Amino acid sequence: MIVFSHANSYSASTYRQLFDGWRAAGHEVAAVEHFGHDARFPVDRSWRGMTHQLTTLIDSLHGAESGLWMVGHSMGGYLSLLAAGQRPKRVRGIVLLDSPIVYGWKAGLVTVAKAAGMMRRLSPAAQAVKRRDRWPDMGEAHRHFARKPMFASWHPDILNDYIHFGTEAEPTDRTGTERRLKFRPEIEAEIYSTVPHRLVSYLRLHPPGGPIAFIGGKHSQEINLVGMKATQRITQNRVSWMEGSHLFPFERPDETVREVLGWMAKLEDTQN
Repeated sequence: MIVFSHANSYSASTYRQLFDGWRAAGHEVAAVEHFGHDARFPVDRSWRGMTHQLTTLIDSLHGAESGLWMVGHSMGGYLSLLAAGQRPKRVRGIVLLDSPIVYGWKAGLVTVAKAAGMMRRLSPAAQAVKRRDRWPDMGEAHRHFARKPMFASWHPDILNDYIHFGTEAEPTDRTGTERRLKFRPEIEAEIYSTVPHRLVSYLRLHPPGGPIAFIGGKHSQEINLVGMKATQRITQNRVSWMEGSHLFPFERPDETVREVLGWMAKLEDTQN
């Protein structure tokens, strides 16, 4: 079974095409639809609440005696590592999708920014709180995102799923109903502001229980910003690259499905 964790601001259903591909290959898939939106699992400074949300899902899964595959995109990769450290005996292996690990002096900068209360200004949180989150209807929402360069590179079915599953009807006084983003911008901003930055130390204290692989986008700005030194260390250089940006799972879902399955097979071999 694959336990998948989504990137910040995107619901798990946006990845439906990937899930369908893994299911076609014989794997069940389980996922939290929206991290950070359940009051029982709040966003906090070390993501304890969201990690608990993921371990709660893991604990609810039965019939996976051979272990769970943890797959996570961006934020979801970090949560996969955090949860695996809490449930190492349940983990068969972990595949990170463009989740580069902050380490060294860059982690130190994050520590200072957090202490100074500047993360909202220095991280993508600043853009998140300004994000438009309402449209008159689904068609207008689709046109809004399709015009943006980042979304223009997405597979059209993924973009359709993002609009269909990522927005909801909201009553208004003016027009009757609007479409509103389900993933609230203020929660997205809080997640960016509280990103864990001591994962290497955490994994020393809480080994994840299975081998780790990393798939990166060749044109990922996030990787350029963070670097790969710590990621190469925790994966023991189990790294591969795909054409695309940080959001390559949305740009090339079929290739992503195959690359993840390939790494799962390789990680399985390391344990035999």
